[in-house]
Amino acid sequence: MSNTSRDEEKGLQTFDPRSADPVSYSSRPTRIANPGPAGLFMFASTTFILSMFNVNTRGVHTPNVIVGMAIFGGGLVQLLAGMWEFPRGNVFGATAFSSYGVFWMSYATIFIPSSGIISAYSDPQELSNAIGIYLITWFMVTVMFILPVIRRHLAFTVLLSCLAVALLCLRLPSLRPTHAGGVFGVMTGLIAYYIGVSEMLSAEESAFMRVPLGIRAR
Repeated sequence: MSNTSRDEEKGLQTFDPRSADPVSYSSRPTRIANPGPAGLFMFASTTFILSMFNVNTRGVHTPNVIVGMAIFGGGLVQLLAGMWEFPRGNVFGATAFSSYGVFWMSYATIFIPSSGIISAYSDPQELSNAIGIYLITWFMVTVMFILPVIRRHLAFTVLLSCLAVALLCLRLPSLRPTHAGGVFGVMTGLIAYYIGVSEMLSAEESAFMRVPLGIRAR
């Protein structure tokens, strides 16, 4: 009997390099379900909400409502998704989800008055420059995340590219930076929803449809 057959009898999952789960593979069997959709939906929801605020949807100019969502949704759930990806052998998923979980929790902390972060800056320009360095750093991290997927996963490549442009637009003084970043942020959120739906459907044996992700088999 093959190792794959024995793993299936034990209820263990084995990785198929032609599937969307995960991007970086190990031959390690596991009983842990794919945490990708949970992480993607929380990333998508948090990004979409904040970006809708950034484009001033229905006159909303103050983004502080995002704090709770960023801490518990985009932050905690993504961090947990990243931790669950480690024992599954998914290097990319573990690194990306845990990193963006930290991004959202740290971003939310800036807007919590008791953190003292904003009040520590008496000069608004200095605060703007500090947040600019913060966002540019995450722009660079996002570009680095594109490298492992650019040749084999079209959907993730488009998602991370839109996110990188959104982060960069937030710091471009020649445009309406917040509005431009918000537009690309909305696109990023919608693409993340698309990938999340696709991964949930791919986990179902009798799903009524499949959503393509543009994956190239190794």
